[in-house]
Amino acid sequence: MGHGHGHGHDRVDDALETSRRGLRTLTWSFAALFVTAVAQLALVLVTGSVALLGDTIHNFADALTAVPLGIAFVLGRRAATRRYTYGLGRAEDLAGMVVVLVVAASAVLVGYESVLRLLDPRPVGHPWVVAAAGVIGFAGNELVARYRIKVGREIGSAALVADGVHARTDGFTSLAVVAGAAGVAFGFPAADPIVGLGITVAIVFVLRDAAKEVFRRLLDAVDPASVELAERTALDVEGVLGARDLRMRWIGHHLRAELAVTVAADLSVREAHALAHVVEHRLVHTIPRLAAVVVHTEPAVGAELAH
Repeated sequence: MGHGHGHGHDRVDDALETSRRGLRTLTWSFAALFVTAVAQLALVLVTGSVALLGDTIHNFADALTAVPLGIAFVLGRRAATRRYTYGLGRAEDLAGMVVVLVVAASAVLVGYESVLRLLDPRPVGHPWVVAAAGVIGFAGNELVARYRIKVGREIGSAALVADGVHARTDGFTSLAVVAGAAGVAFGFPAADPIVGLGITVAIVFVLRDAAKEVFRRLLDAVDPASVELAERTALDVEGVLGARDLRMRWIGHHLRAELAVTVAADLSVREAHALAHVVEHRLVHTIPRLAAVVVHTEPAVGAELAH
């Protein structure tokens, strides 16, 4: 027994507001990365740098990852139905898979172009222009990274935080382009495709971390510290004699939980129900991003007979 005790409208409003903030963040960060990538592409056409091409491709891919995440935020705002009884918040996890695939495709393309340029060397013109483009890439990615991470942490979106960390890593790959340009300027033309390969390796490491986070969400992984805090919080409620079978899962950027609490066997149904509400209230206000709890009450004596 036990869920829903007057927080319903607050939770709906909170969900809508976090989705709006997520969409605003994605819109502005998409615009910033797209402008950055277009500026770099113009300089790729001038210089012919494969390292810069790799960075540009990756920045375009990063900009495009905002699209599936934006769709997921919109879907997550839809109300639950008889078919989708939890709503469509898990669309955010599917969007995370799309992000992983886009990043993987960009790694393959950059690696292919770099190997091709090593086998068939071509001159790189205007190395200092390439260096300037690398700095532009770093600035654009760092701006987006700070914005996405800040908002992602505030609204509890792991996908948005991961995308922000991804953007920050990409900023450092842009600085690698500057190193490649310096190598070319000092008479080492192979530095350009070598840096391109280095960017490929960096993308693969980012891909590994992003994939790990996405698949953890798909398998309902949560922070063990949140589980321990929830158990302690339930046990601290006066009248709760024990807590067990706690389960938590993410639905979009909100947590849901269920647990069983042991109460005195002589409590009336009304009293046990009220106690379940107290447990739910404490948990919702103690565990970050927890939106709903189902509390099952069991008598301290005789519960095993019902099982």
